[in-house]
Amino acid sequence: MIHQHFRVEKEDYANAGRISSQIKQMLKQLGVSSEVLRRIAISCYEAEINMIIHSYGGEVVLSLTAEGQCELKFADIGPGIEDVEKAMTPGWSTAKASAREFGFGAGMGLPNIKRNCDEFTLTTSPEGTTLVIGFRVL
Repeated sequence: MIHQHFRVEKEDYANAGRISSQIKQMLKQLGVSSEVLRRIAISCYEAEINMIIHSYGGEVVLSLTAEGQCELKFADIGPGIEDVEKAMTPGWSTAKASAREFGFGAGMGLPNIKRNCDEFTLTTSPEGTTLVIGFRVL
């Protein structure tokens, strides 16, 4: 079993995608298929970017069981998602101009994540948002 923690900092655009790359490399070394790796990498990248753009920072936790279940938990500190239904709509975004200057904030994050994972649970409040996504890797 693997249980790894990663820290995400608010507006850390210089390191955007670093955690998703590390997770992809770890899973690749464990023999996860390229198709599943692609889906995990897309989902992880999108969630990591969402945390950088929209939250005050947080943590990513990777868990991999001996039974072949991979879970990624993205838990951030506020401000939460005001309207989850709108946030799940492709193209809808609340990203600030600073995020858009870096090419982020197209409003495809949550829809891309949901489309690529096997399990998707999203909870949010003004204190923060937690996204848990799961994949069958074996």
